[in-house]
Formats: sequence, structure tokens, C-alpha cells
Amino acid sequence: MGGRGPKAELAEKIAGEITLSDDPGATLRKWRTDFDISQTDLASELEVSSSVISDYESGRRESPGIGVVRRLVDGLLAIDERRGGDRIRQYGRVLSAGFESDVVHDLREYASSIPLSRLHEDIEATEIASGANDHVSGHTVIDSVQAITRLSSEEFYRLYGQSTNRALVFTNVTRGEGVGIALRVINPTPNAVILHGLEEKELWDHAADLARIDGYSLAVSAVSLEELLDSLADLE
Repeated sequence: MGGRGPKAELAEKIAGEITLSDDPGATLRKWRTDFDISQTDLASELEVSSSVISDYESGRRESPGIGVVRRLVDGLLAIDERRGGDRIRQYGRVLSAGFESDVVHDLREYASSIPLSRLHEDIEATEIASGANDHVSGHTVIDSVQAITRLSSEEFYRLYGQSTNRALVFTNVTRGEGVGIALRVINPTPNAVILHGLEEKELWDHAADLARIDGYSLAVSAVSLEELLDSLADLE
């Protein structure tokens, strides 16, 4: 299985999720939007009308069979490849690090360290507390709930990739309390933590205090997950 490559494994994963889903249309829509592909573009790739894709996603058309699912998946991957293959490479990085894509959305090492201020600017993040270091050499985008509930301490360390000189971007955050407490237990800490999906006013009162104690930069970003991943893909 490991020798098939990320594209084949991603195709199998998407097809399996759609086929086994209680709501195949909603699952198809989730993957299509994750790839940032419009119904019109997917329909054009498959040489069908946009209404066909819309009908599948809304449940107005009977759930697609295996053959149709395969065509839909191949269409998504073909469009991504023509655009440069960002989503396929992203999945490959997560896969090679030993994580499931519902836990880790992206994991990447940069060719050289970049100013943390540039990372913040690219993803429209507001820094709440400054850290001891102002550069990062990589990032990991993590679903906070999945990470805290499913990862062992050893697996949590692997979120750092090759170095703690990175930004850990936690999605699915309500107030940041769970992330702050988890980072108190796990040492060492990263250079930067970015809490995605909330505004500064929604942040847990003690989040900034814990960041200052442990010496990492803390920031928040409220852009959509798709925008976040796209901006990170364009970094460097």
C-alpha cells in the first residue's frame, strides 16, 4: 500500500468516504470544496452539465455507483494536477508523517526560515503575544479536537516535523483553552501557535499568559480553512 504513492492513496480515501457515507452527496461536496473546485469546473472536466454535479451533491439524483464515484474522484485529482498538485502534495506530506488527513491537514518544512510576521500577514493572523523567536522553518495544520482526543504523546511530538522551529496552526478551536493546556504538558514548545477560526475577543482569558510563560508567539486567524491552506501552499 505504501508504494502506490499519495495520489493513488488519496483517490482511494476519497472514493471510500463517498461510497460509505450516509450522505454521499455531502461528502462529495466536502471534498470538492476542499480542493477549491467549482461545480462548473468539475462538470466541465467530466463533460456533463453542472446540474448533474448539483443533483448528486443535493441528493436529488440517486447516490452515485462505484463507476461514477471513480470518475468524480479522477476529475478532482486531474484538475488539482493541472493547477500544480497542491492538494495531492499536501496529502502526501501528511501521509509520509504517519498521520490521517482528518487529524493533520498539512505538514511542511520550508527551504529556509521565514519571518513569522510574513506568515501572519499571509494568513491574516493577529499576534496576541510575542514569542522568543521571530522566524519559523515550517508549519503543521492540526485539527485541535482530533489531535487532543486521538494522538498519543509520542504522536503529538511528531507534529513538530523536523524541528520545533515552526508554527503549529490549530483549527476547530472554540476558545483555545484545550490547546494552551496541552502545550503546557508537551515539551518542548513550538516557536509559534496560531489558533484558527476565532477572533481575539473570543480567546480564552489565560491563553496569552500561558504563551508568554512558555515563550511562544500566539496569534489568531479567522480566514476560512480553504483560504488558510491556500495561503500556506503559496508560501515561499
